[in-house]
Amino acid sequence: MEQFVIEGGHKLNGEIEASGNKNAALKVIAACLLTDEPVTLHNVPDIADVRIMCDIVRGLGASVEREPDGALRVHAGQVTTHRVDPKLAQQVRASIVLAGPMLARHGRLELAAPGGDVIGHRRLDTHFLALQRLGASVELTDRFDLRADRLTGADILLDEASVTATENAIMAAVLAKGTTTIRNAASEPHVQDLCQMLNSLGAQIDGIGSNRLIIQGVERLHGGEFRIGADYMEVGSFIGAAAVTGGEIRIRNADPQHMDMIALIFRRIGVTWQTEGADILVPRSQALAIVPDLGKRIPVIRPQPWPGFPTDLMSTTLLVATQAAGAVMFHEWMYDGRLFFTDKLVSMGARIVLCDPHRALVQGPTALHGNVTITSPDIRAGMTLLLAALCAHGETVIRNIRQIDRGYEKVEDKLRALGAKIERVPVPEGA
Repeated sequence: MEQFVIEGGHKLNGEIEASGNKNAALKVIAACLLTDEPVTLHNVPDIADVRIMCDIVRGLGASVEREPDGALRVHAGQVTTHRVDPKLAQQVRASIVLAGPMLARHGRLELAAPGGDVIGHRRLDTHFLALQRLGASVELTDRFDLRADRLTGADILLDEASVTATENAIMAAVLAKGTTTIRNAASEPHVQDLCQMLNSLGAQIDGIGSNRLIIQGVERLHGGEFRIGADYMEVGSFIGAAAVTGGEIRIRNADPQHMDMIALIFRRIGVTWQTEGADILVPRSQALAIVPDLGKRIPVIRPQPWPGFPTDLMSTTLLVATQAAGAVMFHEWMYDGRLFFTDKLVSMGARIVLCDPHRALVQGPTALHGNVTITSPDIRAGMTLLLAALCAHGETVIRNIRQIDRGYEKVEDKLRALGAKIERVPVPEGA
């Protein structure tokens, strides 16, 4: 096991390149199972979750190779089994999106309950209700057993705008007979990437970027190439890094067209940036002051389905708020465990009242101190604790960094390039 050792208090300055969208990468790899021809994917981040998904797809019989230029080549010419290795499935939540492509092309999937971040209850009912509308049967014993002789297009109204349920329904519908309409569909950038990738392979999906998708089923998909867009979660994290350390960071190829709502919310805590072509430039010395609501009321920041503020950036935004003047309430209604990492920020000097599992009141600014050893509970909280360590005075040790590695590509290399003092070292024996 490894840990990060960070010497905080240094301003971060310089340029980095945005990595590919983690959530898009996992889904387009699964989508390659829909065709027997090779698909080449560009800008795929080299992170732990992607490597696990590649192993899962290999286990089903596909070949997956990294090209010399970093592209990923997936060829599912033959699928030799319908059973996913349960040990792999339980390591990554995105294993659930194998259901759509496997049912569409092969009519069968056996899958153990998927894993992923422990941030509260994350229901799967919406996935199976959508697949049943298309003609699949679902049996639950010690695993999920899904079967379908032939999927048929249907009118699907999702009972929640679930990202992964939308993606499963999309992948099942592209090879279903007839027309499928998906209403209350999620429309996040990674859902849009999946739709655009499938259309490039011969699918017929209309309404991309909206909450109503119309899919005309086709007989087969062909091979091709696709480039994954920037990971707006990573972009938001590095914007936060610039803000809390007082430095200036340029993020190249950041896909700023997806950052409008994030910019609106960040402005409420005193953080702004400039868009220069495909780049985002975060200037040094941000205002870092909470903008109160009318009547000088304490503002509330809460996530919403896209194009609302993304839940995965709540942790980073909360940290930035600890360095901003004023009070702000964070209301994380989507997940009942997302805010449980705040006790670690409190141990570093932050003034946070965790009112209940869903609400945290932050009063800033407070200088954070290091000289603590903390554990990363999940991907986004782990990155947030890393940012906290960068702005804290003293040395901070972060353990369980495999969680950070699941979602952030070569994070210490990027941070060192900006001037951070960070080292990856083995956890001492017996620690």
